[in-house]
Amino acid sequence: MQNLSDELLIDTYYKAMELKLNPDFIELIRLEIAKRSLTDKIKLSS
Repeated sequence: MQNLSDELLIDTYYKAMELKLNPDFIELIRLEIAKRSLTDKIKLSS
C-alpha cells in the first residue's frame, strides 16, 4: 500500500467501504491512512 499516492489511498478506502469489502482489508487501509497522518482527510465510519 505504500506505493499508493495519498489521494489514491483515500479513494481506495471510500470504495472499499462502498463495496463493503472484508473488514480486515478496510482496517489495513485505515492503518496506512493513520500512518500517513491522513485521518483528518476522511470521515471514519463503521
